[in-house]
Amino acid sequence: MTELLFHMHAAATWALAGLVWTVQVVHYPLMARVGAGSFPGYHAAHTRRMTRVVAPLMLAELGTAGALLWLGERNPWWLASLAPLAGNWLSTALVQVPLHRRLSSGFDPAAHTRLVRTNWWRTAAWSLRGGLVLPALA
Repeated sequence: MTELLFHMHAAATWALAGLVWTVQVVHYPLMARVGAGSFPGYHAAHTRRMTRVVAPLMLAELGTAGALLWLGERNPWWLASLAPLAGNWLSTALVQVPLHRRLSSGFDPAAHTRLVRTNWWRTAAWSLRGGLVLPALA
């Protein structure tokens, strides 16, 4: 049971790592090119569609982490990966979501720049998590 759960956890982490890189280098930078008139509709569609992909993966990652902890998983590599997991949740809730709310009413260059810059932390954190869960799989 724990092995299957751990593989599910690693799969969610790596899916999120790939997704955050795509968002960071493709989606977020391209927001600046949408145009002021089209931006609110574009942003609403982007947010709705990305939430459908990101939310289940983040919940799966968090849920499997909680289950693994409850079942007694104590691999040191994996335990180290829990700090960036917590950081990603905090950053998402306290930084990215408020910036997306700000952008929902229209393109704001300062909010967009901050979104791109602060998302590098999540990009690095999910990449780090991916690297930390790999040795724990062995």
